[in-house]
Amino acid sequence: MRDDAQDLQEDLIRLRHDLHRQPEIGLHLPRTQEKVLEALDGLPYEITLGKETTSVTAVLRSGNTGGGKQKAEADDGQRPAVLLRADMDGLPVQEKTGVDFTSRADGAMHACGHDLHTSMLAGAATLLAEKRHQLSGDVVLMFQPGEEGFDGASYMLREGVLDAAGTRVSAAYGMHVFSSLEPHGTFCTKPGVMLSASDGLEVTVLGAGGHGSAPHSAKDPVTVAAEMVTALQVMVTRQFNMFDPVVLSVGVLHAGTKRNVIPESARIEATIRTFSEASRLKMMDAVPRLLKGIAAAHGVEVAVDYLQEYPLTITSEDETHTAEKVITKLFGERRLARWATPLSGSEDFSRVLAEVPGTFVGLSAVAPGDDHDTSPFNHSPYATFDDGVLADGAALYAELAISRLAALANAS
Repeated sequence: MRDDAQDLQEDLIRLRHDLHRQPEIGLHLPRTQEKVLEALDGLPYEITLGKETTSVTAVLRSGNTGGGKQKAEADDGQRPAVLLRADMDGLPVQEKTGVDFTSRADGAMHACGHDLHTSMLAGAATLLAEKRHQLSGDVVLMFQPGEEGFDGASYMLREGVLDAAGTRVSAAYGMHVFSSLEPHGTFCTKPGVMLSASDGLEVTVLGAGGHGSAPHSAKDPVTVAAEMVTALQVMVTRQFNMFDPVVLSVGVLHAGTKRNVIPESARIEATIRTFSEASRLKMMDAVPRLLKGIAAAHGVEVAVDYLQEYPLTITSEDETHTAEKVITKLFGERRLARWATPLSGSEDFSRVLAEVPGTFVGLSAVAPGDDHDTSPFNHSPYATFDDGVLADGAALYAELAISRLAALANAS
């Protein structure tokens, strides 16, 4: 499998560079969708395009149905099926890497490596088509837009991606590259909670404007907002168990137009990450209560919007073990790292894992020889991802599908 994948390496590099030069953001990625369809052209996939988004769902039917019970199951649509997922969208980041295939889109960049994910899954599509006779069931490829805050997985779930083969998939696998954290080529796994839940907080403090020289005749929302920012951090340390952490980071703090004018309002926006459902629910109650109390104490109004975004990414222990065995088989034990703690990033692949057993695998795309502890992390305008992992990612995707389908067929 590794040799066959390596034969595709140059094609995967070309596709990845093409995608990187033309990143698209959100749920509508027409150029990206076109490139995926070109990569699948001529392969024996049943392709369905998204109705609400530019998603691509591709189903590969087993070429080895045999006879007897397995053939009967194939005829009535009851073959086992597994799903492989890649996200395709970029980020609103101005690239500063200086690579020769740098983004040509103003203010957009593949800063999270989704161009690699798409290319690796396209490579796996070719490998699986070539090895179709080895499949003991069907494979569903999920090319998903809108992971970066647009909840693209929800659209594909509503449009039936899990049942695209005619029967619900028995397992689902996703992969994500990193531009730091681990040495080049390391695959990362973790059973259970692997990634945090993500929620958004939007706060508007409504006071009364006035002259900066006479704050007593106004209701200053700026000082109230500043107190709120500090109080939120204190609340996290005083009300939540340190062994069930909560991360709250304010990314927007905005008020005013001139230094001697007290504005009428101030705005706060923050991201909140939690690692248990209990802490997530507690934050949903505690944050508005705290902010409304501070506003009341200062005689101003406050509007608090607590936005539920992505749930916890929880991997199946069995499917994680399956992935670890495949990684070890293909690449050896030295290429595998099992994380002891979750990562505080979040993923809408969590929605797939909430519906069917599966796992999520990390892959370090740090350049060989670079220091993975100091390399710019995903989402940085300086984040770079090494092409050298493309063939290995494609091989892992394909081998996961073949091995898991074989196990499902044997179990039945």
